[in-house]
Amino acid sequence: MVAAWGFDSNDDEVDEAALIALRDSDLEEEDDASEVERLDSSNNDLKSEVLKLTHSEKGKNTKSKEQEKIELELVKYKDKWNNATKMVNKLSQEVSKLKLDLERANSKQSTTKQSNANPNSPTAVPVLASFIYSQLANLTKVFHDDITKALGFCIDNVGDELFEAFNFGKNLEFLNNCFKETKDVTQRLCNAAEMKFYFSSFLDTKSTKKTQVLRPNRNCNLTSWIDGCEPGWSCSVGPNQKVDLKNAKDMPDRTRDNQPCCEGFFCPRGLTCMMPCPLGAYCPRGTLNKTTGGCDPYSYQLPPGKVNHTCGAADLWGSELSGGELFCSPGSYCPTTTRKVICSEGNYCRKGSTAPKACIRLSTCHKQSESQKLHVYGFILIGVLGFILIIFYNCSGRVINTKYQRVAKSREAAARHARETAQAKQRWGLVKDNAKKRAFGLQQQLSRTFSKKTSVKQGSRTFNLPKTNDEASIPPKAPSSSAGSSKGKKKEPSDLTKMLHSIENETDNMEGFHMQIGDKNIKKQSVNAKQLHTRSQIFKYAYGQLEKEKAMEQKTKNMTFSGIISMAAEEDTEIKTRPPIEIAFKDLTITLKKKHKHLMRSVTGKLMPGRVSAVMGPSGAGKTTFLSAVAGKITQCTLSGMVLINGRAESIHSYKKIIGFVAQDDIVHGDLTVEENLRFNARCRLAADLPKADKVLVVERVIESLGLQGVRDSLVGTVEKRGISGGQRKRVNVGMEMVMEPSLLILDEPTSGLDSSSSNLLLKALRREALEGVNICMVVHQPSYTLYKMFDDLVLLAKGGLVAYHGPVKKVEEYFANLGITVPDRVNPPDHFIDTLEGMVKPGGGVTVEQLPVRWMLHNGYAVPPDMMELCDQIAMSSKGVASAPDQSSSADAWSKRDSLSHSLLKSHDLSNRQTPGVYRQYRYYLGRVGKQRLREAQMQGADYLILLVAGACLGILSNQKGDTFGYYGYLYSVIAVSLLCKIAALRSFGDKLEYWRERESGMSSLAYFLSKDTTDHFNTLIKPLVFLSMFYFLNSPGSSFLDNYLVFLCLVYCVTGIAYVFAICFAPGQAQLWCVLVPVVLSLIANQEPDGTVGKYIAKFCYPRWAMEAFVVASAQRLVVHILRCFL
Repeated sequence: MVAAWGFDSNDDEVDEAALIALRDSDLEEEDDASEVERLDSSNNDLKSEVLKLTHSEKGKNTKSKEQEKIELELVKYKDKWNNATKMVNKLSQEVSKLKLDLERANSKQSTTKQSNANPNSPTAVPVLASFIYSQLANLTKVFHDDITKALGFCIDNVGDELFEAFNFGKNLEFLNNCFKETKDVTQRLCNAAEMKFYFSSFLDTKSTKKTQVLRPNRNCNLTSWIDGCEPGWSCSVGPNQKVDLKNAKDMPDRTRDNQPCCEGFFCPRGLTCMMPCPLGAYCPRGTLNKTTGGCDPYSYQLPPGKVNHTCGAADLWGSELSGGELFCSPGSYCPTTTRKVICSEGNYCRKGSTAPKACIRLSTCHKQSESQKLHVYGFILIGVLGFILIIFYNCSGRVINTKYQRVAKSREAAARHARETAQAKQRWGLVKDNAKKRAFGLQQQLSRTFSKKTSVKQGSRTFNLPKTNDEASIPPKAPSSSAGSSKGKKKEPSDLTKMLHSIENETDNMEGFHMQIGDKNIKKQSVNAKQLHTRSQIFKYAYGQLEKEKAMEQKTKNMTFSGIISMAAEEDTEIKTRPPIEIAFKDLTITLKKKHKHLMRSVTGKLMPGRVSAVMGPSGAGKTTFLSAVAGKITQCTLSGMVLINGRAESIHSYKKIIGFVAQDDIVHGDLTVEENLRFNARCRLAADLPKADKVLVVERVIESLGLQGVRDSLVGTVEKRGISGGQRKRVNVGMEMVMEPSLLILDEPTSGLDSSSSNLLLKALRREALEGVNICMVVHQPSYTLYKMFDDLVLLAKGGLVAYHGPVKKVEEYFANLGITVPDRVNPPDHFIDTLEGMVKPGGGVTVEQLPVRWMLHNGYAVPPDMMELCDQIAMSSKGVASAPDQSSSADAWSKRDSLSHSLLKSHDLSNRQTPGVYRQYRYYLGRVGKQRLREAQMQGADYLILLVAGACLGILSNQKGDTFGYYGYLYSVIAVSLLCKIAALRSFGDKLEYWRERESGMSSLAYFLSKDTTDHFNTLIKPLVFLSMFYFLNSPGSSFLDNYLVFLCLVYCVTGIAYVFAICFAPGQAQLWCVLVPVVLSLIANQEPDGTVGKYIAKFCYPRWAMEAFVVASAQRLVVHILRCFL
């Protein structure tokens, strides 16, 4: 470049702009001369044209209209002439200026030729160094687009990063030294094509894994391999050849004057040019190590057989694994690319530093420290975080306990107030009755005394005649009103008397009375539940209603549902009833889809509201299958026949909001109390417009009816953690369906595992529900005689799913007695019937067990299946025959008018007429429940945090960053560890699948359930990265900031938590744990390498460990001076 122009140096007066303009001075001189000649010729042409016009104007003597037009045009031409004259003057001035510039350029060229005679002039070197730097600065613009395309994910601003990496303007000493050494630096610098050829190896991902060997090129190939192709050496172009540094297409022919590479430059193997080392690199001249034969501090060796070959400068721009010696070593900083300074005490210098950084307070930095030790801050963060968590969990637990204590006190006070009021009313009733009796007795005594006196007076005047029996039996005459009125005005009753009379008359008033204020506190109207807001008011209302119901229960004892309705109609009393659900079924047959096996056959009957039906039978008779079919919960089976709901062919799912189903297993949240389980179900399943006081009343009624007052605040418990007893747990399971006030309640073995007293208590509670019109059907195993008599209807199933009896309990013994099956003395009837159906007891009267279902079909006029007609023949031949069948023609006609429908084909639409709370309200209820569950799992949460602390400490110590890999492996192990620990912990969020299925089947919102779980887990998502980084960051001291690390780990925890949700929902617990362990390890291995196949590359793009590792490396690189060059890694 400069040498091709005929000079090598210049004096101090030569500025940079003149040097740039000097390159094309010869061409500019020729262009200026041609421009002047063109302007002179155009000026002469214009003058001649104007003279012609003036001469033609003088030759015309006659004036006409055409001449006037010509005169106007002449005026215009004159104006144009004046303007052209001005332009010519300006152009002439510019020509003169250009001539002066040419003269100055010629004078400067002569001075440069003189300075060329002295190339070592000290005044010329800085000028050329500045010129070379300007060319390098302009060269960075060429790579802007390519770097943005390849490394845009790593670099925020390519232009600023390039300028920062090659900003040598403050110190150009290495350029001055190189110019003094080689005399032709500009002819040895790599142009854009050579740099692109070299750096493309870094953008190619395959070549970074191997030793970087460049492809053959124009200067270095198999036929031409000169000394300049060796590492650390360079060549120059011809003396008359120009090098365009911005040329990104062609490589120049650079094979002359082989010399070692200058300090501050690196010369790769396979190229004959020099590239400047960026800031943060250390590129001194290599020295020969006679022991190893290599050039220290680099890894290349001298070529064999070449005695005159010496060590040059750096040989390659390598990755962290292959060419890490190019950067300034950790513990030192390099203000220039040729000078290294050891970091002093109190400062730290990371790899590639250009200046030391002062350590912050409470940190430790020894001499030649790579990073500052922040252990103190880690322990402070652990202490603060632990203190906050302990306070949070303890205070929250205390707040909950305090709230429960206040609620318990308010509840006890309300219950005590209701009991006292009820007792006061009862005492007043007794006193009133006694007063009436005493008043009647006193009246009789006075009447007798009065009659005796009258008889004595009459006896003195008449004869003493004996009294007849008729006369003695005549009651005394009542006193007339006139007698009382003659004695004056009657005395007014006292205030106490008025108050007692008001209590007696106003039986609906549950507030009672207070002796201190007398009749001023008497309420004349009943309390409205919607007007109650405080806790004490609500509890007083609830317990007052309970006392009232107890009094009513004494009146309705041993009454049926119809009897209560009739009594309410006679007394004009409001009795609470529920929407009735009547279930009728005919020829109901259930068949397994795969095995085509009948589970139930030809079941016909009806379940009536207000009655308690018991389903009994031997094992395998299909009792649970029958209840599941009625409730619409049977799966993997084919249903045939007809099922009618309230006389219509509707799906049972249309009434799911008012249907309760109690499974055989006790599916209850063990980490909630008894009251919390019941209250949550009442809130979510009762009507949304029902007042809070009525909801509390429903819960309190169920707790009292099931006898759960003593354990209402106790945790239900789980297998690992002991809670309430098994019988109490069973009653809680039933109570969770009773609190939603169902119209149809189906129970599968609710008395199994209960003693006789608990079973009696449960049956009494269910009978109270039946009195409100609830249709109750349950499976019972071997009930006692007392329980047996509490049922209204009985369904006896024989083996094969056939009905042996379906009717009232009072007539079952009569029916079987007609068949010759009598119950022996001191034998429980249901036990005897089940033993008979099981075949353990042979029925008498020539009846076999197989004939019992057929006899029931014939008894009621039902159709007998074709394969059972042989049994009909046997029955016909029997001596006893079949009992007289009632007239079933009307019912059969009613059934025949309807088409048989499959239960699964019916469309489900809500017919329950109950509007339950929406998603938002259920989300609030779920959120409160999940929050309590998390607070009660504080010990388990603490264990998770402790494991994270230990993992962070171990990884922080074992993978301590050494400045050469950005802490890559430490971050890789951290990604795997955090993924494993957070996924395993997140699996517990959806560990209550059975409870969820039960709630979903009852109509609760699945969206509210999921959102509440996810919202609660956000707390762990925010805290767990802090817990891990409190040890890992301050023990490892990575290059990125704490905030950057926290944000990346926050996204990582959120990502793996979502993946764990998918595993927990889709797989069983054991399989989900296996997937949680396998997935992060496999994805981390895929992210750590570049697969060759298309599928592997596609999978690698969606690996979250890859995203996390890229974020960590980019965050570390952004804090380094050579950020853009680190991104090549």
